[in-house]
Formats: sequence, structure tokens, C-alpha cells
Amino acid sequence: MSYTCCLYHIVIRTKRSEPTITPTYEREVYAYIFTFIKSYSCIVFRINGMPDHIHVLINLHPTCALSDLMRDLKTATSKMIKENRDKFPLFDGWENEYYAATIGKERLEEVRQYIIRQKEHHKKINTRDELIALCKEEGIEVNEKYL
Repeated sequence: MSYTCCLYHIVIRTKRSEPTITPTYEREVYAYIFTFIKSYSCIVFRINGMPDHIHVLINLHPTCALSDLMRDLKTATSKMIKENRDKFPLFDGWENEYYAATIGKERLEEVRQYIIRQKEHHKKINTRDELIALCKEEGIEVNEKYL
């Protein structure tokens, strides 16, 4: 048995950062993401977002590669959302890129609260600037061509 703690703060964006996750039905998408990630034996601490992006806070299971999880998650959620076209008429898929950064256990609650407060947070900052700030905070080089 492996003993690991691989906490990740992940952000996925809709194609062209279009606001296509309708607030009325966003909880259905979050519930689907929760169930999907748990099926990979990961622990989900929080999911929340905006119409153009979703934040997820997880503990990645040691048998799971992050890139595989993200590829499969985006494929499965795209299919689910497109099957519910009446609820998400403008959804056209996810951007290829995603943000993922590990966090220390001591920051778990801070990041969880950050994700909980997304609606409030985005009254002051747009998604592009948020991603740039997150990357800078973690020392990740940003190629603005992909934002």
C-alpha cells in the first residue's frame, strides 16, 4: 500500500472561455465531475466555478496520472454536457490546456475557501487575469497565446 498526499488545484476552461455552463444547471455538471473523479479513486474536496471555467480540488490517487484523469474527465464531461444540449445550448467543449498545481496540506482549507468563493471573487477579476495570477503565484510560466 502506498501512502501519498497529492493535493491538486485544477482549473478547466470552456472553449474560447465562452460562458456556456449555465448557472441554472451548473450543479449537475459539478455532480458529474465529482462522481467521475471519485471513480478514479481520487478524493474530491471541492468543485465550483463560473460559466466559463471550473475549479476542482482533489487528492490524486497514486495509481492515477493527472494527464490521463484530465483527458478522460474533459472527454466524459463534454459528452454528458452535449447530451444535455437543452440545458447547455452553447457548450462546445473544453480548452486543451488546463491549470493544475500541487498545494501543501497546510493550504487545503485556504484553497477550498477560494473555490467556494468563486462567484464573489469574479466580481473583481476575469478568468484570464485569475489564471495569470494563479500561474505567477506558483511560478508557472504563462504563454498568453493560450489564454
